[in-house]
Formats: sequence, structure tokens, C-alpha cells
Amino acid sequence: MTDRLRVSGAVGAVIIGRNEGARLVACLASFPSDVRPLVYVDSGSTDGSVAAARAAGAEVVDLDMSLAFTAARARNAGLARLVELGAPEFVQFVDGDCVLQPGWLPAAKTFLSEHPLVGVVCGRRREIRPEASIWNRLCDAEWDTPVGPAKACGGDALMRVTAVQVVGGYDPTLIAGEEPELCVRLRAAGWQVWRIDQEMTLHDAAMTRIGQWWKRTRRGGHAFAEGAALHGAPPERHWVAETRRAVLWGAVLPVVAILGALVSPWSLLLFLLYPLQILRLSRRYGMERAVFMTLAKVPEALGVLQYWLNRLRRRQARLIEYK
Repeated sequence: MTDRLRVSGAVGAVIIGRNEGARLVACLASFPSDVRPLVYVDSGSTDGSVAAARAAGAEVVDLDMSLAFTAARARNAGLARLVELGAPEFVQFVDGDCVLQPGWLPAAKTFLSEHPLVGVVCGRRREIRPEASIWNRLCDAEWDTPVGPAKACGGDALMRVTAVQVVGGYDPTLIAGEEPELCVRLRAAGWQVWRIDQEMTLHDAAMTRIGQWWKRTRRGGHAFAEGAALHGAPPERHWVAETRRAVLWGAVLPVVAILGALVSPWSLLLFLLYPLQILRLSRRYGMERAVFMTLAKVPEALGVLQYWLNRLRRRQARLIEYK
């Protein structure tokens, strides 16, 4: 990435997407006129997204789709073009299915200006239609993270361009979990990550089927396993506990119960641990979320297994898309 003199206080944006249609139009329209350059990275859209982005005044980067696609690679390409165009001090990363909330950028920019050691700041990402499905509600709850110093951010965040450049940007090989992995390296380099109490973006998950939730959750398990493989050593222990929980509850426990039943039917009593786990989690998260947090361990375990099988076979992981 090019190292140029930063334009103090200036904010640019990198938006990534594919076939987002009206969602992309709304995303681009949500940026104030003083946020420039706007760089849209397209990954093979066929719905007119590129034309819509150009009509909105965005610089378009057509990602080379002959190479394996990852959101991390798209964000790196967008940042590289952003720096070529104007070298702003801050960059707002956002997915093309999100709409920026009024007041977010002034609050986030002020926070970064007042806290020079903070490299990344994020706020409250909300699902635009949580009432449409239980899967959307689960997304919305997942994004309600604690305010204060954080270990990671999601796909939407305001970052210092210098901070991202110093650590080499996103890891382009990751098919999921690229933002937390970037934050691990940022924190190791002395930067802080913060979640502030400010509305940030509205996201359109558009999940209406359990199969979408299953794929998204399996992708999360893959991210846990790969993150633990990269940064699981002390003191970080990145996603080690999450990987272990997925394997224990989603694979080891049911396999032991079923195989044990070949010797004694009493082993099936191990399945009673699941409702007990749901009751325990419901005290903090509510019954609906507790049920699916427990059920999620099965697709998460499959995601972990997928990562390790690919690694043993030395195969490139393929993107797990849910919509």
C-alpha cells in the first residue's frame, strides 16, 4: 500500500458488494458529501451495481474474479485505490448491504481524534428488519456488543488508514473472520479497538430460511478454527475457547452419546445436557437466543471440521455464502 501524506481529519470510504441492487444504492446515498473518495469494490455483479455506484459518484474497482474471492481481498483492493486517490486519515469500511446511520461519522471521527492510540472504532450495527424472521433477530442480538475497549470489530468500522497499513491490511486468504484477525494484529502493534455507544449502520441480512442461518453459522465455525490456528497461542488465545466449545457440544458429545448407546442405552442421557445448557444460557440471553446458541454448535463444529480437512488436504477453502 502506498505511503502518502495523510489529509488530516479527512474520511474516505470503502464499500464492498456483489449484486446488492437497491441496497447498494441506499448504502452509497447514506454517505455525506464530504466523505470522499467513495470506493466501491465489485466482485462480479450482474445486476447493474457497477453502473449505480458510478452514478452515485463512487470510484469503482472491479475485483479480478479469476482469483479466489474473499471480502478481505476486496477491502485491501479498495483501500489501495482510496490511498491512490486521496490518502485520507480515516477510512470507513462498510458492506454494500448496510446503510450508514446519521451522526455516526462525526461521533466516530471525534472519538479517534481525541484518542490517538485507538486504531479502530465501531458502533451499534442493527438489523434493518429484525421482525421479518428469527434469523434476522439472532443477527441483531449478535451485534449488540459491550461498549468500551474491544478485541475486535465487524465489517463496518472507522479505521485509521495508517494503522491498517502498518500491519499489512487484511489477510486476503481468510474466507471469514478477517476483521477480528486484523484486530489481533492491530492490538499486537499497540493500537486499541473500541466500541462506542453510537448507532452506526443498518444491515439487511435478508435471512428467511434456516438453511441461510446454518451456512452463516458454519462459516463462523470455520472462522473460529482458522483464527485459533493463526493466533491461538498465549497470550492472545484467539478463538480457542470458541473452537473448543463448538467441537465439544457440536461433535464430541453427540458422537459419544450415540456410540456409547451401542454398549449401554444410559449413554443417551448425555443428550439431557443440551436442555440444561439452554436453561443456563437463557438466564443471560433469553430462551429464544439460548436455544439457537446451543443448536449452533453443530454447524459450527462442521465449519471447524471443514477447515481442518482443507488444511490436511492442502486445499484452498471456498467462500461460504448464505445469501
